[in-house]
Amino acid sequence: MADLFVLSSQPPEHMLPSLALLSHQVRVVPPSTTGAAQAADADAIVVDGTVNLSMAKRLCGVLSSIDAGLPVLLVLVEGGLPAVTQEWGVTDVVLQGAGPAEVDTRIRLLQPQAQATEEPAGTIRVGHLSIDEQSYTARYRDRVLDLTYKEFELLRYLAAHPEHVFTRERLLSEVWGYDYYGGTRTVDVHVRRLRAKLGDHETVIGTVRNVGYRLLRSSNGDEGGTA
Repeated sequence: MADLFVLSSQPPEHMLPSLALLSHQVRVVPPSTTGAAQAADADAIVVDGTVNLSMAKRLCGVLSSIDAGLPVLLVLVEGGLPAVTQEWGVTDVVLQGAGPAEVDTRIRLLQPQAQATEEPAGTIRVGHLSIDEQSYTARYRDRVLDLTYKEFELLRYLAAHPEHVFTRERLLSEVWGYDYYGGTRTVDVHVRRLRAKLGDHETVIGTVRNVGYRLLRSSNGDEGGTA
């Protein structure tokens, strides 16, 4: 499941009907340079070119100037295809009437983690989070996280089971061990510290209210609040 940033003046189900049938997380903002500047933390950016092709071209240029490596999917009607050139800087193009399977495949191939790269042994990668079990280092978007031993162990355990919800009791027994006599608030404290060290991306660790925590594949918010 990808975190998609959509630049469009219309609802996603009108811009690209198949998108509404898929499970990707979608954030929609008006097609403007201000909106484009907010897109850097998404897995992929979708630009609506079905209504205003000249605006779509300007937005693609802005995105390219922000980061030439940003994966950009341009949505077009068939009549707009001849206008698109390499100068637009888009990663891929999809027609508005494309089916769900095609749209899902194109989105999946846009994501860096979907590319055929071989990870070193002992590396856990979930979206933009990378954990090296051998050197005990964790990175988020290539930024090294300064973690204590238990913070690293907690993050590593959650990352090994992305999207799986763990109770505080389960995390306490798995990370701290059965012989640990501290209470479950220990887990809450360590989660808060991890979120603080993740900075703007603190919601990569989601809270499921009255249940526990899970590591999200994208940082699009948690499930029902934070601890």
